[in-house]
Amino acid sequence: MTGFTTRQVHAGAIIDAETKSRVTPIYQTSGYVFDSFDDGKARFAGMSKQRAYSRTDNPTNTVAAQRIANLEGGVDGILVGSGQAAIATVIFSLANAGDHVLTTKLLYEGTREMFRGSLQRQGVSSTAIDEHAQEDAWLAAVRPETKAIYTESIPNPVGGVTDLGLLSRVAKRAGLPLIVDNTVATPYLCRPFEHGADIIIHSTSKWLGGHGSVIGGAIIDGGTFDWEAHADRFPQFTAAGAHGRPSAKERYGAAAYTGYLRWSIVIEYGPTLPPTSAFLLLHGIETLSLRMQRHIENTHRVAKVLVAHPAVARVHHADLPGSPYRELAKKYTPLGAGSVVTIELAGGRDAARTFLDSLELTSQMTHIGDVRTLAIHTGSTIHGKLTTEEKAEVDINDSLVRISVGIEDADDIIADLVQALDTL
Repeated sequence: MTGFTTRQVHAGAIIDAETKSRVTPIYQTSGYVFDSFDDGKARFAGMSKQRAYSRTDNPTNTVAAQRIANLEGGVDGILVGSGQAAIATVIFSLANAGDHVLTTKLLYEGTREMFRGSLQRQGVSSTAIDEHAQEDAWLAAVRPETKAIYTESIPNPVGGVTDLGLLSRVAKRAGLPLIVDNTVATPYLCRPFEHGADIIIHSTSKWLGGHGSVIGGAIIDGGTFDWEAHADRFPQFTAAGAHGRPSAKERYGAAAYTGYLRWSIVIEYGPTLPPTSAFLLLHGIETLSLRMQRHIENTHRVAKVLVAHPAVARVHHADLPGSPYRELAKKYTPLGAGSVVTIELAGGRDAARTFLDSLELTSQMTHIGDVRTLAIHTGSTIHGKLTTEEKAEVDINDSLVRISVGIEDADDIIADLVQALDTL
């Protein structure tokens, strides 16, 4: 099984031993019966392949996690309750109070809020570096207590494409894992492990699920970071466990990172995804490539019309001619730079209000990656807490509207957007 579309249907699948169900069942259970006293002991010691408790391991969840890992080219994966939970879980696994993380400047605002809010209060500081900064500028920002570099392959909401190769070179020179949020691109459009990433994060609520029916997150281990070579910085992966247990590296080999996550961070914090959600996610993943092809086709048609409309001052999408990210898009997202288009309206905030309130087919709501076309004024919602100066730092202004292009007939999407723009 080498084809992407074949793997998105079959990778990681199990046939239920009792019923022989072809579709992965929902294993709605909190725990699993032990075969014996010694079996229970072995399961809780992590020395058995059998499951101990659904907080860390559920068959439905495992299939979905392994399928995403397969599509990304990783060695293992874990599902958690949301994309935000995935970010927090990864940072908690690498950094302690007093530690530091480097990030790119353009990130989803919820992620930026976490770095500046909860993580900062818990003693993990961060420094945001401009995406266009040179390699030496990034290296100059690395501290002895720096534990990771964090970025998004396609930043949300203004778009663009991150130079993953540059960040990978920085990470390798500094001895740090590179974490990439690949939500907007999905593994169909971008494969960060092939460009030097070590850990990939997804909000599975978006394109992987695809139907706006489920919240979830995924963490994928590339099996590429050499924890033993950097044991002084990351002793949690190479030191012996409690009561004489072998280290994560000894027990899990290339999948030491997700092994440690599963038996330490996930079990302690408990960001468990319900198996019903994993079941819905699996059904979304089965059509990912087909939906992404339609998303991209529609996005290109929509963007072309928006560029030509007199009410639109500027259109942001890396596939457009003249985009400063066009060459990066050709390199990292050759099939298309995602299906989020951001527009700046000539009439500012009032124009944005009129435009959004005039939409009929398009839903005005906070979400992306749905089969439906969605739109939102980010400056008064997602970025509403920021000052004017803070918004300007991340290229947000009052005329900005983010559009997540769905899979409806492109003519219908365009007709709806145009009629709303014509009201201006």
